[in-house]
Amino acid sequence: MKQISLAQLRFAELLKPGDVIAWPQGPGEPLALTEQLVAQRAELERPALLFGLTQSATLRPELADHFRFHALNGAGSSRKVTALAELIPCQISTVPTLLRGGYLQVDVALIQVRPMPGGGYTLGVIADFTQALIERARVVIALLNSSPPLMGGDARVNEADIDWLVDGDDRVIDMPDPEPSAVELEVARRVAELIPDRATIQLGIGTLPAAVAHALADHRELGVHSGVVSDVLVDLIERGIVSNAHKGADAGRTVTGGLFGTKRLRDFAERHGLIDLRNADYTHQIATAKALSAFHAVNSVIEMDLTGQANAEIAGGRYLGAVGGLVDFVRAGTASPGGRSILAFPSATPDGKHSRIVASLGDRPVTVPRVEVDVVVTEHGVAQLRGCSLSERARRLLQIAHPDHREALERSWHMAGHVA
Repeated sequence: MKQISLAQLRFAELLKPGDVIAWPQGPGEPLALTEQLVAQRAELERPALLFGLTQSATLRPELADHFRFHALNGAGSSRKVTALAELIPCQISTVPTLLRGGYLQVDVALIQVRPMPGGGYTLGVIADFTQALIERARVVIALLNSSPPLMGGDARVNEADIDWLVDGDDRVIDMPDPEPSAVELEVARRVAELIPDRATIQLGIGTLPAAVAHALADHRELGVHSGVVSDVLVDLIERGIVSNAHKGADAGRTVTGGLFGTKRLRDFAERHGLIDLRNADYTHQIATAKALSAFHAVNSVIEMDLTGQANAEIAGGRYLGAVGGLVDFVRAGTASPGGRSILAFPSATPDGKHSRIVASLGDRPVTVPRVEVDVVVTEHGVAQLRGCSLSERARRLLQIAHPDHREALERSWHMAGHVA
């Protein structure tokens, strides 16, 4: 390992033609390194950038003249860049294997680390598939950052894994919880009614997960196992709603792949030691879900057709979503003893003009097959689809569609030759 200053880092000296550069998702992005990479773009031979969910201003459309874009995710701040990217749809559970097997190319990994007492380093805010990035990359460049929390588990990085250690930065990307709308709060209320005390929950990030967390105010003894967690976790633990005492696995611990929140969450994680950062090899696997007690996975989609097929990737002709951990956790909810898989979303777009329950997905992708769908929730009710015939699915979904769109939906369903 060689230690250098940021000014000494020259990407042109480290890259080879055709290289792919990757960095961790969300708050795991080492801002000083990615900014330096962009600043030196004129010296480079148009390398590819592999990225997942991005929450910074690093990636911009005008950079397409200097970089090729490979995207795992269309959400976050990179949506304008995603339109110019080679999209790679894959489940988070498969990403470590795809990286280690060379199906996903990565040659240079950019990470940020904080020294651990007693030796080694921590990634602090991220695990998911970051270890696989480190293992696969020919060159690992690590930015020293004093701000991430001291986290062990799969967030640990050995000194031997780092080729270049770069001085420093103290920035970590903040991801505050958004404010839910009144409709999302109503959807969340219905979701909370489906979750029993002592269940283990998966929420993710965004307005709807934040709303569900607020709606769980009267619950007790819940556990949390999730791909990522946000600041709402702190509220749930401090208010005694989450104890993790009855999970069946990892008792007493919140398990997640990333801390996608603000300093409040990061400080809580370091101070209390109640959160374990684990790789996607663990967090997103069916075997893990089977060991969890009453695992209730709560996720959202962009739209769903009347048979239960769900699109979570494309809206208005643009790739705005992701496969991500959605399919993994949809399956996990029904694999857990006493568990459920809940897909929850407002019944219409915010302006009310378009139903999010549709007669057909047309040429839009089926992210979640109808055979995987268990429970669907909108502000108008709950539709339990597991084990239902196609006609019964349509009847139940029509009942929770927005009233302004039900007649047109039913008419389209009948015109296609279906019976409901």
